[in-house]
Amino acid sequence: TTVKIAEYRRLLSHTHSVLVLTGAGISAESGIPTFRGAGGLWRQFKATIMPHIALAKAEKQFEEEEKLFNIITQNVDRLHRRAGTKNLIEMHGDFFV
Repeated sequence: TTVKIAEYRRLLSHTHSVLVLTGAGISAESGIPTFRGAGGLWRQFKATIMPHIALAKAEKQFEEEEKLFNIITQNVDRLHRRAGTKNLIEMHGDFFV
């Protein structure tokens, strides 16, 4: 809701660093089946990466304010990188060479 978003913005404006940990849920929202989900292993997809883009934009804003913003992901889909995330740790690597 708008109230929750405003509260998150208020809280984030008073911090100096952020760490985001993402997993299969953020990619599932983009239309990619999870490994354990109903669709099993995804093969071909055209992903909507809006959640990933939102995090990349947040990272850029924090960078402009000289604050730290890091993302750790368990996903292997490279969507955070495609969205422009810089400070990223891919715990399991990615499927692309």
